[in-house]
Amino acid sequence: MEKITIITKEIKELLSQATARNKVDDELKKYLDYNDWILYLHYDKTILVGCIGIQMLENNRIEIKHIATKKAYRHKRIGSNMIDYIVKTYAPSKIFAETDKDAVGFYKKSDFTINSLGEKYPGVERFSCLK
Repeated sequence: MEKITIITKEIKELLSQATARNKVDDELKKYLDYNDWILYLHYDKTILVGCIGIQMLENNRIEIKHIATKKAYRHKRIGSNMIDYIVKTYAPSKIFAETDKDAVGFYKKSDFTINSLGEKYPGVERFSCLK
């Protein structure tokens, strides 16, 4: 895993799986400009296959802001391994994320406690995931 140092088309494409396309540039800029935002890139040899973006918070807490795995590489523990890397590297007091219904299963498999936040946006239920 390596930290992002430059923005490429490949990174933009991957991150667009974890956030709205119209927000990708702004989100990537945060990872380059803010010391408490870190985007890690996961490679299979030379192929970018995953990314995990975190924000470091007070009291050694970490929020997962983004996590994405290239479609052809899903269900191969890449997402779980990226979370494990963050936990081993930082030993956070808490690690958490907010997600939609589509990703709840992934977080459950990764031993997060899931709680519904209700309908935060019209017709969209959001979930809090805590480990």
